[in-house]
Amino acid sequence: MQFYTQDQMVDKHVGVKGTKARAEYDEQVELMLVGEAIRKARQARSLSQEQLGEMVGVQKAQISRLENGKNLTLASIVRLFKALNQEASLEIPTIGRVALC
Repeated sequence: MQFYTQDQMVDKHVGVKGTKARAEYDEQVELMLVGEAIRKARQARSLSQEQLGEMVGVQKAQISRLENGKNLTLASIVRLFKALNQEASLEIPTIGRVALC
């Protein structure tokens, strides 16, 4: 039986690093991870999506989309983490880590 790493499987089924398809895939994965971080932070504070939405001035449906990695902007991420009293930072390879809130 042959075993493959996750990177090998993604290379085979999505494309190797440097291709447009791989860049789009990697971006979607990163957005999903940010959304999951938002969900975990909300749940740690025992807030519903509706309650968080009220705190930042958006509908529950928008919180759901953000938690699913959709419609994420830097501004929305900062607003959410500030409302949750959570620290957040962004790492830019050529610059380093930058605190968002």
